[in-house]
Amino acid sequence: MIDTRTPPRAASRGSAVTVDFETKCYENDWEIVLKPAYLRAVVDRCVYPFSKRRVIINNVSDRAAVEAAARATIEAGALDEYLFAEDHADAALSFFDIDKASFGRGYVYSICELVGLYASNADYLLHFASDSYPKRRHNWIEPAIDLMQSRDDLVTANLCWNDRYKEAKAESFDTAGDFLIGFGFSDQCYLAKLSVFRATIYGERNPASERYPDYADELFEKRVDAYMRNHGAKRLTHRSQSYVHRNIPKGGLKRVWRGMRPLA
Repeated sequence: MIDTRTPPRAASRGSAVTVDFETKCYENDWEIVLKPAYLRAVVDRCVYPFSKRRVIINNVSDRAAVEAAARATIEAGALDEYLFAEDHADAALSFFDIDKASFGRGYVYSICELVGLYASNADYLLHFASDSYPKRRHNWIEPAIDLMQSRDDLVTANLCWNDRYKEAKAESFDTAGDFLIGFGFSDQCYLAKLSVFRATIYGERNPASERYPDYADELFEKRVDAYMRNHGAKRLTHRSQSYVHRNIPKGGLKRVWRGMRPLA
């Protein structure tokens, strides 16, 4: 049961800040993502005492098998909660006042993220896509939260993407501590301030947000980017720590190796 009665409030600086960890999986990657060792490695690299560790499951052919794997991972102590996106999609769309048809082809790329935001009552939510994970163990969440607590215009934070530090710097216009400050948003990795993200902010457009891929139409990350630009909301990108975004092959030795990557 998801308790949505009390929306997250912006925690005051110095108070105990709650953060949920979340990732997702689907037909091609659930056998990798739901392995206890895999999740332990990803969570451990985040170096934070999460309130909950959650997986959102979408588009799987054998629901019973996936649910059995998720329950086993909970029993192994590597996960606290799993949700099937289809069970909570209607409630999440209603909560955020979004018409499903408005996504076009972007619905499948958006519903897990919205269900995750709907499900969380923490102050912040850390999300990794199923094909993304922190490159190394580093305490970046706490300093990012300190900055976001001190400024209303800082609403999300992320590690740099695939070691592309020069690219991240080029997209920024200021710095704070170990972070670059700029616009932009990616659903590969985000630490979201839920007093902002758990609200009806997903109905806006901005010309700069049209850079997102056409095949996904009006997807979640495009909507977030538009809202942030329209309201002067900014993100923090770490200047020296990165996450890895690498597709999970459908078979062969490359798939086996990809499943072992966060454990190496």
